[in-house]
Amino acid sequence: MSEPPAAGPPVFARLTLIGIGLIGSSVARAARETGAAAEIIACDGSAAVCARVAELGIADVVEPDVRLAVAGADCVMLCVPVGAMAEIAATIAPCLAPGAVLTDVGSTKISVMRDVGPLVPAGVHFVPGHPLAGTEFSGPDSGFASLFEGRWTLVVPPAGTDRDAVDRVSALWQRFGAMVEVMEPAHHDRVLAIVSHLPHLLAFTICGTADDLADETRQEVLRFAASGFRDFTRIAASDPTMWRDIFLNNREALLEMLARFTEDAQAMARAIRWGDAAYIEDKVMRGRKIRRSLIDLKQA
Repeated sequence: MSEPPAAGPPVFARLTLIGIGLIGSSVARAARETGAAAEIIACDGSAAVCARVAELGIADVVEPDVRLAVAGADCVMLCVPVGAMAEIAATIAPCLAPGAVLTDVGSTKISVMRDVGPLVPAGVHFVPGHPLAGTEFSGPDSGFASLFEGRWTLVVPPAGTDRDAVDRVSALWQRFGAMVEVMEPAHHDRVLAIVSHLPHLLAFTICGTADDLADETRQEVLRFAASGFRDFTRIAASDPTMWRDIFLNNREALLEMLARFTEDAQAMARAIRWGDAAYIEDKVMRGRKIRRSLIDLKQA
């Protein structure tokens, strides 16, 4: 982990953000508030989003044409679902300035390297990243400058990436208040499969199960939902396009973690069936221990 730098001159002269949802709009706000970028260019494929970003005033320029948006930028950040990155990268590649840094915020990294890496022109530095921060909300109104404070951002550069480019991307996230760690892509995808992707899969599935119940029972589920079910509904409210792409692009790691979870769930079911109180209590205590560790690390 690298130490956060003191506030200083801009990390990048012109930062172009492609995709102005929760993360993109939060980056725009954080970059303006911290002075991390001298100029912020916002680009989105939705005319309505572009209009709203202009109304909010969170960028210096709103440019709907992605080719024009990246012209002259020394940093371009892809803030779109991972399934959309290849098409955008192919479109902007001829327009990227020599020496520019191309980065992203996607939740899968092997797929981003596979889909975007081969399209990056010579002389452009490709430094994938992933801020581990978010809410269940989406759109330009949902962002806020402090979203990344005290949270981790994982920087996942391909082998041989220019060290200065990696340091500048790291410095950008540190300016936003994030803690930064450099990680290898396959390891990233396995870690995220258990800490993020599997919990979302379970939340979507549990809410789907509740929705499939007979109408009378389903209404009681909604009326009398305890905090546990409410927590699942918060996660399940996340953007469907983004999560569809994450599941499909981290298929192998996610299925591996799901298989391990299924085995553990079956073991718990056996313990409940046969009255193995010690096994059940051990699982509950381990869950409490993990929660205390998160609180101690200020990640709760």
